[in-house]
Amino acid sequence: MTIKYGKLIRDNIPDIIKSQGKIPVTKVLSDDEYKHFLGKKLLEEVHEYLEDNCIEEFCDILEVMDAIKKNMNFTNAEIKSAQSAKTLKNGRFEKKLFLEEVVETNTTIC
Repeated sequence: MTIKYGKLIRDNIPDIIKSQGKIPVTKVLSDDEYKHFLGKKLLEEVHEYLEDNCIEEFCDILEVMDAIKKNMNFTNAEIKSAQSAKTLKNGRFEKKLFLEEVVETNTTIC
């Protein structure tokens, strides 16, 4: 029996599969493929976290984010600077605000 996965996996997964007496079929992704599948993996891990809300799933998100950071050559200083700029402009999520709607007013100046 063959099970198709078609997804990015952690480095030790092939060895774990072999230890179960199974044969993993893998390939090394190109840089463009890797970038694409990191994005898909991030969405997968976020969905799993939303289902379980556990620390293990949160850590999986961080692991993918670290891989994206490395792949994109983002430095910690660049990330902190961009994060600070975004925070200054838009704030944080500390007040637990939920935007229900925006009412537009039709005030015209003649």
